[in-house]
Amino acid sequence: MTVRIYIPRDAAALALGAEKVVEAMAGEIAARGLDATIVRNGSRGMHWLEPLVEVETAGGRVAYGPVKASDVASLLDAGLISGGAHPLCLGKTEEIPFLKRQTRLTFARCGVIDPLSLEDYRAHRGLLGLERAIAMQPAAIVAEVTESGLRGRGGAGFPTGIKWKTVLEARGPRKYIVCNADEGDSGTFADRMIMEGDPFVLIEGMAIAGIATGATKGYIYTRSEYPHAIAVMSAAIEIARAAGVLGASVLGSAHAFDMEVRTGAGAYVCGEETSLLNSLEGKRGLVRAKPPLPAHKGLFDRPTVINNVISLASVPVILDKGAGYYRDFGMGRSRGTIPLQIAGNVKHGGLFETAFGLTLGEIVDEIGGGTASARPVKAVQVGGPLGAYFPRALFDTPFDYEAFAARDGLIGHAGIVVFDDTADMLKQARFAMEFCAVESCGKCTPCRIGSTRGVEVADRIAAGIEPEKNRELLADLCNTMKFGSLCALGGFTPYPVMSAMTHFPEDFSPVPVVEAAE
Repeated sequence: MTVRIYIPRDAAALALGAEKVVEAMAGEIAARGLDATIVRNGSRGMHWLEPLVEVETAGGRVAYGPVKASDVASLLDAGLISGGAHPLCLGKTEEIPFLKRQTRLTFARCGVIDPLSLEDYRAHRGLLGLERAIAMQPAAIVAEVTESGLRGRGGAGFPTGIKWKTVLEARGPRKYIVCNADEGDSGTFADRMIMEGDPFVLIEGMAIAGIATGATKGYIYTRSEYPHAIAVMSAAIEIARAAGVLGASVLGSAHAFDMEVRTGAGAYVCGEETSLLNSLEGKRGLVRAKPPLPAHKGLFDRPTVINNVISLASVPVILDKGAGYYRDFGMGRSRGTIPLQIAGNVKHGGLFETAFGLTLGEIVDEIGGGTASARPVKAVQVGGPLGAYFPRALFDTPFDYEAFAARDGLIGHAGIVVFDDTADMLKQARFAMEFCAVESCGKCTPCRIGSTRGVEVADRIAAGIEPEKNRELLADLCNTMKFGSLCALGGFTPYPVMSAMTHFPEDFSPVPVVEAAE
């Protein structure tokens, strides 16, 4: 029986040398005449162990990592084909503590299957949700998603079922499903991992959304910086279309749904849904005023569902196992699971899917293992470059939309970036303003001008020029941006700035440089 050896083609693994490992493994297999084949899977999300090589044995998958090309010969000498002992052997993959502690619903197949094998996908409960949806009335599908408690995983946390219901009830000759895959937040990679490691789950989720709302066309809008995701998603769509999963008759039903990938130029503001729609239409990525909402007048002025990758990829398991199954995970109004993306100065960076409710301290200290530098954690930024900085004093905050909002923070896309005690929070606050200035679409004054003035004020504080007066000015500027900006880019920039000023005031009181007397 041919042994399957799994080596990821996920972008993180490729960046760490996976392609060289594949070349070395293929060469050794051929030279030794071994009955083995290499499967290019997605990543399991344990980035400190990449490239992670797994071998399928009678007792389950056995993992080795991180593997370099120079390790391949010794691995095969040690009996890798049968899961033999080696210094790089991590034991059974599913028993690795970082994986074992997770609750993988959305990412259940990621790293497990061949991403472009529809047969593999079906063998792991793929398309069961879509098959069930075909047999249901659209309103019943919407009700199922609503009852599951699924909220937008892109950052806003808006109930997915309510958005779908609005589009279902909207009138129009054509409706659209738009997947926001413009993953631009620092420290986030969940969308990319799904597109590269389990593309059919996104296709299935979008098809279900189409059937539920009466939409017949879907678009995945992603960024040019994701060439591997674009290639895998495009190939998966072709495979799904050839197999009758997409097209004029979805799985032989009366429902039609097709989709395609569209690539943006990587503007951060195009992650905002109305700016994204303008870009999709071939226009400049400017934010639109609301109302009208995209659910009423979206893409090409038609009713449009805009959901994040993780939101749509979570739909198949809800339809497969029922709203109650999904809703049983989580806390408060935050139901189901959330894929945490742990990054920055952290020992165990990667993707960790879990039910809502873990505290920030548990995530950083226990799961992340503290800092990679072994220095004390100073701050953690949750929610991308526009997320608040939380000090250790707030590490008891449970990972929950409302709990973070109560402490002037936001979950966003669940990116978690760790900083040690060498971080200068005044510089971080300045970076937030500079980032906003660079990425602003320029349509509204508070964002366009406010961010530029923010950089100047931060520089004056750093230079010791009237620090108290300028701190007050910076706070006032943040207030104007928060309540006066047209979209979340300008509206959320105050979060990192104000949290840095509030929790790390010592970094905003620099000692003026005094020149020594000659």
